[in-house]
Amino acid sequence: MKAEKYSDFFEEAKKSMSKDSIRRAKEDANKIMFNLRLAELRKDAGRSQSEITGFRQSSVSKIETRKDLKISTLVSYCLSLGLGVEINTVQVNQKGKSIKKNLLRIPS
Repeated sequence: MKAEKYSDFFEEAKKSMSKDSIRRAKEDANKIMFNLRLAELRKDAGRSQSEITGFRQSSVSKIETRKDLKISTLVSYCLSLGLGVEINTVQVNQKGKSIKKNLLRIPS
């Protein structure tokens, strides 16, 4: 039932928001979700912010809340958690099929 309430909310919001406002809201939401995932990765690894090798606690805090992040910083952060990194592009062709291309692959 909650999902219906949320979908109703978003449908109503679309009626009163410009397309540009909706685009900006989606971008902001994606940035927030990215930051939450970084903190979740660290917690899943069983580490506190002060236990991340190569980073001060204050730096980890900034990384996990920053709106923009260098790829090199992301790679270093993930490697310090024992995680590899892959960055892929996805293109949807005219038939609606997704085509993935790997840009970066760094094993843990």
